[in-house]
Amino acid sequence: MNESELRSLVALLDDDDPEVFQHIEDKLLSYGTGVIPFLEEEWGELKDMIHQQRLENIIHQLQFNELFNSFQTWFKTPDQDLLEGVYLICKYRFPEYDKQNLINTIERLRLDVWLEMNYELSPYEKVRIINYILYQVHGFKGNVDNYHDPSNSFINQVLESKKGNPILLATIYILVAQKLNIPIYGVNLPQHFVLAYMEEFGKSNVEMRFNDIEKLLNQNGKILFYINAFNGGTIFSKSNLEQFLQQIKVESRQAFLDPCSNLDIIKRILRNLASSYEKLGKPHKQNEILKILYALGEPPLADFHELGSDPE
Repeated sequence: MNESELRSLVALLDDDDPEVFQHIEDKLLSYGTGVIPFLEEEWGELKDMIHQQRLENIIHQLQFNELFNSFQTWFKTPDQDLLEGVYLICKYRFPEYDKQNLINTIERLRLDVWLEMNYELSPYEKVRIINYILYQVHGFKGNVDNYHDPSNSFINQVLESKKGNPILLATIYILVAQKLNIPIYGVNLPQHFVLAYMEEFGKSNVEMRFNDIEKLLNQNGKILFYINAFNGGTIFSKSNLEQFLQQIKVESRQAFLDPCSNLDIIKRILRNLASSYEKLGKPHKQNEILKILYALGEPPLADFHELGSDPE
């Protein structure tokens, strides 16, 4: 399609006839994301706010369709790479965000930890070094003032503000640990998200795919201790975790004690995001996030409160 034809379609978007508008919208959506640069230029030329809003909605829908397809592709990959997953979530709100920026920021954190790290140290000592770099040098902390702000679910904003919810701070912790071949994994605890430090078995642990949790548990399986990334990397025991479950009146299950997969982490971040949009009264955004969850194997209209989003 040439520019003059596209321009004619954009001009017709202000038609008051719903059928005409729907036809033009469907036509523009059928061209895919390749037309977005042109549509963005046209948006800047429009004078009518309603006309602008209609075009803006079409641009967003094109971007969302591409993102939905990207999540489907990610879901089918064997490793379901964690960094790629949080990057895709980031693209929901920041479609132009450059993945290399995310890679570079995590790499800087890894380098800062690596410069202090001695691999002869005990697991406790290694965690103390990670905690020192993340929480004291870089100033990461839990966002207790705006716990349900959607920004807590976008890793680029958490890396910039140094404030986030439990699962995003834990995700950053995991990504740094993975880069250092330190066996720290997420634990999908109800009403909170924590980390587990697995027993190290030399090279076998280093070569283990971080998403192959079932194989990890079968071969190694021993958790040395847990870490609370939301509270400065505090170390605690299995008995402490079980006491927490008693306090919130949740029956202890092995799934609440063992490491979870990358897919579990991404789905929980999305459930938190859907919950945030619900609290803000933005049902359209909430429904789009639920559609992405559906693409990741979640049942339609899943109750993200029951499945694990973080409460007040």
